[in-house]
Amino acid sequence: MTLRKLSQLYDLKREIEHDEARLAELRSVKYSPGRSNTTDMPGGGYKSALEQKEIAIDDLIKTIEEKKARCVLERRELEHYIAGIPDSLTRRIFTLRFVEGLSWQRVAFGVGGGNTEGSVKMICHRYINKSNE
Repeated sequence: MTLRKLSQLYDLKREIEHDEARLAELRSVKYSPGRSNTTDMPGGGYKSALEQKEIAIDDLIKTIEEKKARCVLERRELEHYIAGIPDSLTRRIFTLRFVEGLSWQRVAFGVGGGNTEGSVKMICHRYINKSNE
């Protein structure tokens, strides 16, 4: 497993957050007063600005649902991988970093035992490098 693959869950969660913020913005704009002119849409015909916003909202909702489903699969795969790590400390580091999405500093604090940001990062990178040999 690569560091990039391990980070997919974190990245996907950030994408979902961004899409949800866009959705909230679209919903607030949809109900704000404005011109209700019609604009030419690809595929022929005309759609009102409100209809266009409703279509954009529906598309974004579907995108978010698809990403959430992928998120569940990524998490399962990640948790399965982490469960196979023989060392308890390394498992906790991987869980805090890649499943919970904590910063290295918070991971170090979370595992305790005098570990530093640099030490937990090194444990992680050494494990990844060793397992990819």
